[in-house]
Amino acid sequence: MTGEGGKAWVYGDDVDTDALAPGAYMKAPIEVLAAHCLEAVDPGFAAGVRPGDVVVGGRNFGLGSSREQAAQALRHLGVAAVVAESFAGLFHRNALNLGLAVLVCPEARTIRFGARLRVDPAAGRIENLTTGARLACEPIPGFLMEMLRDGGLVPHLEKRLRAQRKDACP
Repeated sequence: MTGEGGKAWVYGDDVDTDALAPGAYMKAPIEVLAAHCLEAVDPGFAAGVRPGDVVVGGRNFGLGSSREQAAQALRHLGVAAVVAESFAGLFHRNALNLGLAVLVCPEARTIRFGARLRVDPAAGRIENLTTGARLACEPIPGFLMEMLRDGGLVPHLEKRLRAQRKDACP
């Protein structure tokens, strides 16, 4: 999914939704909110992250409030996937609903900041292009991969409704 590989942005355990989508910017447009994504943890993240990069966390990534803007900010910045040992349930579901791949990877701690990663969510595989290591993750099921390819839940449902209408019309 990440083609030639993206840079790993590595953080620890318990990265919360307040760090991903700071409350002070919640009423601002997504462009403004995303510019402050993770600034409490890494002030250079939003300015330095590039499309195709991968955020790597430890345990309980995305804990805290149910704000979907946490995943939305990462996606807006071009993050291709989030890899972590475990996710808070609401963040995990919000990410998938918004078209952001999230992979549970027991070996996430072996990834170092700046490593080039190629992520294959459908196969549940990460290739560390820097070290040559291959890491196994929980694969994302086919029906969720289809939703991710469509851009998230809403675009996926819109696509399905269009297809149903087309099939219903003679």
